[in-house]
Amino acid sequence: MRDTLGRLPQIRTHLEGFGPNSAAMLARIHELPELCALLSAALADEPPADVSEGNFVREGYDSELDRLRALMSGNKAWLADLERGEQERTGIRSLKVRYTNNFGYYIEVTKANLHLVPSDYVRRQTTVGGERYVTDALRQKEREILHAEDNALVREKEILEALIGSVLKESQALAGTAEALAEVDVLAGWAGIARDWGYCRPEIDEGDSLEIGAGRHPVVEQGLRSGKGGASQAFVPNDTALASDEAQIALLTGPNMAGKSTYIRQVALIVLMAQLGSWVPASACRFGRVDRIFSRVGASDDLARGNSTFMVEMNETANILNNATDHSLIILDEIGRGTSTYDGLSIAWAVVEHLHRDPSRGPRTLFATHYQELTQLEKHLLRIRNLSVAVKEWNDEIVFVRRVVPGAADRSYGIQVARLAGLPLSVIDRAKTILSRLEGDDSSISIPSPQARPKKKISVAPADTGQLDLL
Repeated sequence: MRDTLGRLPQIRTHLEGFGPNSAAMLARIHELPELCALLSAALADEPPADVSEGNFVREGYDSELDRLRALMSGNKAWLADLERGEQERTGIRSLKVRYTNNFGYYIEVTKANLHLVPSDYVRRQTTVGGERYVTDALRQKEREILHAEDNALVREKEILEALIGSVLKESQALAGTAEALAEVDVLAGWAGIARDWGYCRPEIDEGDSLEIGAGRHPVVEQGLRSGKGGASQAFVPNDTALASDEAQIALLTGPNMAGKSTYIRQVALIVLMAQLGSWVPASACRFGRVDRIFSRVGASDDLARGNSTFMVEMNETANILNNATDHSLIILDEIGRGTSTYDGLSIAWAVVEHLHRDPSRGPRTLFATHYQELTQLEKHLLRIRNLSVAVKEWNDEIVFVRRVVPGAADRSYGIQVARLAGLPLSVIDRAKTILSRLEGDDSSISIPSPQARPKKKISVAPADTGQLDLL
């Protein structure tokens, strides 16, 4: 508190340089020069962390404390003089004056010199190496020393309590100052990041659109620039265009590791940062005010409550569908992946239809998925747009471009990603064979088993409600 109060004049000078914009902030900062002077005069430059150790009051602040400290330092000199004098009087050069918590101060003499001990020494303890003695003069001095130390600690605690009382009298002014400094700290941090990383000033209105030009993920971008996990890389920015009454839902497809999750998260983070008051990692940003951001990204078991990964996912999805409004922003990542393929696809399909149920508008939504079948919804639901993360294919391998482009991905590239992860080539080759048979709806895949399963075809009749057929 002393050090902070000492910096307030300099902080006020900097804030005054911003003119009228900082007037409200300056009005909440109280310099409290009298309290600052009191703490500066009373406290040592580097007080100990534990007040029970003492020595946190500056020398010269309190005359009684200075007297007790002088008595303590004088006693130490007296003990050193006593040790030298006894060595000369007895002729025992190895004689030492020592102290322990159990016995206090004593004179230690080795066994080889016991015959030289004078008659006024009173034995206190026998040790392996010799004997310990005391004298009347040493006992008297011990009482003085111990009393001086105890009295000094008592006096320092009294001073500390008085200082605390002075601080408490200014508690309201200090609390207001602390809140103002916290805001200055946040604003200065935002300003530094905006300057160093090329952020832009967002525009927030009461409209229905969400437009971001060359948006970046604020955390991933810094991780790439610092070279974490490998060589330094440049983050690939992407645009975003949503509107509650037009391009309401963006279905994002593409392979794993291509950047789908990063893209939808960066949009949510940019909106959150903007509504907090920060500039954002983009070249341009304008959107209609968002009332809430709903996120269904990642999941884990909640075994303590008896919930599986899929149950956690469904709970979160239910919360979104039951509470989202036309002014909300929703990001969904792989809805339905925690159960069987057909169940998961059906749930994801129904979720998209529910978000699009209003004939004219709905919550702005980014939906990342591996279900290629969902991309057909663009043909039948007016406010859905297909997006994909572009990749380049070369010699049966893929290169991640990290660019979000219009249109659906042609396939998921799961086997290529598995190759990158290091699966054995025999597994990769077998997976290709099985995939080609499955894509051709061929149930005659050669899989050793006691009994061959009969080939089945699944068809779903169109619903009477006029909704699009699932398969």
